[in-house]
Amino acid sequence: MLHKGISPRGLSRVQAAAYCGVSPSLFDRMVRDRLMPRPVRVYGRVLWDRTSLDDAFAALPNANDAIYDGTGYDENPVA
Repeated sequence: MLHKGISPRGLSRVQAAAYCGVSPSLFDRMVRDRLMPRPVRVYGRVLWDRTSLDDAFAALPNANDAIYDGTGYDENPVA
């Protein structure tokens, strides 16, 4: 058991997806597309390294100056 305020370094698939703010199925796709790192295997456990997730998330392409209107991004913003 970790002390309150200490985050685990190794995350399960569901935890890793939640950490990235996406569903597990979208997370799986991101891993397949190499947008997110592959997991490590520790004996029978499959874990994602939290710091590797941070690095991969920081490297994701941004919305390229898209305008967020609250419902979605306008991919062709008018200047």
